[in-house]
Amino acid sequence: MDNSMLFAKFWGWYLIIFFLILSLNPKRIKQIFSDLNDEKFLILSAFIAIIIGLINIIFHNIWELNYKLIITLIGWLSLFIGLALFVLPKQTVSFLELVNIKLVQVIYMLLFFVGLYLLNTTYGIVLI
Repeated sequence: MDNSMLFAKFWGWYLIIFFLILSLNPKRIKQIFSDLNDEKFLILSAFIAIIIGLINIIFHNIWELNYKLIITLIGWLSLFIGLALFVLPKQTVSFLELVNIKLVQVIYMLLFFVGLYLLNTTYGIVLI
């Protein structure tokens, strides 16, 4: 299996699972943002985001105009959010809270549909 399919399966399942967790337990969102005020949690989250972003970018930095671009953008987004949380923690947390409050439904649906698209690409469930 090539890296693109592996990452498409990983991110597809991750996004669907994350969407389901946040949809079935909306209190979890508030808990995540309150935990970001704890410096230990913030640093750990930043390091994990940086590691995931770097792994994604090193093994899959493909800029083709298809599902591979989505995977690459997820990696770069993870890296930038991790670096921002590490370098500018207070500003990044307040920005993430603002985006989450204003665009919460759009973000959830985007997570769901991007996850479905990636899983459909790998498993070929719906032929388009």
